[in-house]
Amino acid sequence: MKTWVKWLILGILSIAFGLFVLANPVAASIAVTTLAGIMFAVSGGIQLVAGFGEESTGAKLMGIALGVLMLFLGVSLMFHPLQGVISLTLLVAILFLASGIARVITSFQMRDTLFFWPMLLSGALSVLLGGYILANFATVAPSLLGILLGIELLFNGAGLMALAFFLRTARGAIKDKLEGRLKS
Repeated sequence: MKTWVKWLILGILSIAFGLFVLANPVAASIAVTTLAGIMFAVSGGIQLVAGFGEESTGAKLMGIALGVLMLFLGVSLMFHPLQGVISLTLLVAILFLASGIARVITSFQMRDTLFFWPMLLSGALSVLLGGYILANFATVAPSLLGILLGIELLFNGAGLMALAFFLRTARGAIKDKLEGRLKS
């Protein structure tokens, strides 16, 4: 199977999964939270073991404390995924607000350039999105993570399909160029 076909199939699958996730974003949010919990728990366990292997007392205590914290967070997300969804949604809203405010501030340092308005608009939209999430938190919280995952899968799929078609046309162009040189 050609490389570009593999990327095309992966892109189509990503779009299909994105549509599947968007069909039930609440279930996807819970699944994402549970998966994050598993990853935190595994990472915490590994960190805990690594912490016991440290030679200096300070590094050992820090490693163990970090491992216990990550393990606790992971177990909490796994066994209380709905509360985890709410916590992660609040974190997303705060990140939108913080990054938006940072981009608005940065835009004023770019006032005399062509990049002022795009940066200002980008920051303002992030601030508005973060404000919207906080203003409608009870309604948005259960499904936001799933919606963001679905949108990311759709964009990822579109990007992978574009890459596949680029590879297909680039390979053909390179082949034509080489054949032209051989004939000369």
